[in-house]
Amino acid sequence: MEILRVSAKSVPNSVAGAIAGVIREKGAVEVQAVGAGAANQAVKAVAIARGYLAPAGVDLVCIPAFANITIDEEERTAIKLIVEPR
Repeated sequence: MEILRVSAKSVPNSVAGAIAGVIREKGAVEVQAVGAGAANQAVKAVAIARGYLAPAGVDLVCIPAFANITIDEEERTAIKLIVEPR
């Protein structure tokens, strides 16, 4: 499954386009965010992506979970959103 990493500075519309593109090509995507600002942008992007895909009859669902990732050789906990069509 393809992983998209979102930061607090990510533009939600751009991330939503990436989510929609991966959903169309591969069927599912994992969105990872570390920190409150990044999680906020990620959730907004998923909501926008639902709007992008709704006219094509695709209804997205989001499954939240935690993931342990390494950033600069330091273990961090990320929120991961598994996004897939219903």
